[in-house]
Amino acid sequence: MADISIDTKGLNCPVPILKAKKAMKDVPSGGTLEVLATDPGSVADMEAFCQATGNQLLETEENDGVYRFIIKNAS
Repeated sequence: MADISIDTKGLNCPVPILKAKKAMKDVPSGGTLEVLATDPGSVADMEAFCQATGNQLLETEENDGVYRFIIKNAS
């Protein structure tokens, strides 16, 4: 289970990334953030976000059009 979970379903780029960036400030070092999204572009966006910030994308899955990402705070 993630330390923090955010629901960005129904929101399009760049909003899921902006909300993830804001939420990561509250995730403890080594902790995880779960992001739920429906925007198919969020898959590439989350990968790019993690590369740019140094955080680790632990999981990516899709179920009935809902994408679930688990991001580890590497700070």
